[in-house]
Amino acid sequence: MRRTLLVLVFFASILVATEAYKKRLTIPDDLDDVADDEEDEEWKQWGSKNSGSGPDKNLPPPDFANMDPSRIQEELMKRHSGPSYGFVKLRFGVSRTKDDIQNIAIKWSKMLKAGAVDVHFMAVDFNTFMFTMERGQDVEEVKEFILHQNDAYEVKLGDQTYRRPGDPPLDQVIEKLHREKHASHNSDKDEL
Repeated sequence: MRRTLLVLVFFASILVATEAYKKRLTIPDDLDDVADDEEDEEWKQWGSKNSGSGPDKNLPPPDFANMDPSRIQEELMKRHSGPSYGFVKLRFGVSRTKDDIQNIAIKWSKMLKAGAVDVHFMAVDFNTFMFTMERGQDVEEVKEFILHQNDAYEVKLGDQTYRRPGDPPLDQVIEKLHREKHASHNSDKDEL
């Protein structure tokens, strides 16, 4: 009796499942009469390769014959799309440990990755980082990011050196620190 009841429940559940299957909404394979007008132009262009970046991507190249070399390099960097690298000088006069340097490099890399910019920072010494990036068109964004960091003093990309407005050239800062160190060293000798 118990076995018969189990068999009946089993078949009843199969019958209910097949009825539910029959009531299911089916979508036909022939969709020729369906109008798909939900996609706009941006959606259609998504994923396609761009010929350039930014609003001036369709402008003709400038006339380099009448430009100075720094302006030529600036124009070329706007259109640069391959791998790129540069150097960052950290602020002088701040003592940093090896761990401090590594933490700064990791923090900057992660912050830029969160902004979809793939950059890798490597410590050259206690005051210098080298950075590499696969997409050179992001170099302006990286430069601006670095110059907004408190630990950074200047960024060097090719022959161009960038620093915050009002900051003196690095050579002057180093010379000033050497003079102060030499002056304090001489005053210590005078006290003896």
